[in-house]
Amino acid sequence: MQTINLTSHFLIAMPGMVDPNFSRSLTFICEHNERGALGLVVNRPTDVTLGTLFRQVEIELDDEPLASQPVFFGGPVQLEHGFVLHRPLGEWRSTLPVGEIGLTTSRDILEAMARGEGPSDRLVALGYAGWAPGQLEDEIKRNGWLTVSADLDVIFRVPPEGRYDAALGALGVTPGNLSEEAGHA
Repeated sequence: MQTINLTSHFLIAMPGMVDPNFSRSLTFICEHNERGALGLVVNRPTDVTLGTLFRQVEIELDDEPLASQPVFFGGPVQLEHGFVLHRPLGEWRSTLPVGEIGLTTSRDILEAMARGEGPSDRLVALGYAGWAPGQLEDEIKRNGWLTVSADLDVIFRVPPEGRYDAALGALGVTPGNLSEEAGHA
């Protein structure tokens, strides 16, 4: 039975996180319910650009600043699938609303972006992070993650390399304050 709902929260990987997919990662939780959890890592740009991605899906993209933006590693599940985390929500064919932002998987949002009509704030990722029922709660109990309500400006206004520390700062923590050991009083 689920006792917490971390939708619209950040997961901040603790220093002891040994999984290379999540070491020093900041993950935005898009959905958390009795079926498990789904999130996107928001601080791992890849070497793939939006220009390359758009060519692969055969969408013409002439906007050079947009074309040079990175595609993010969203997580290790379904790396062949694209996800767009964006605001405003808008009306797209396949969107999961997450508060004031959306997680969209349909091609129409990419086509709108190519025309210069897409959402003003967006993060495009390949893959996602997923947890089975109870798995995320267990990882939190074992000191794998810190959680904090997501500040969406961290995703859309802070450069990727500063997002982890910015989310920690929301908790009043610095990376130097973190210990790999769980504390038990």
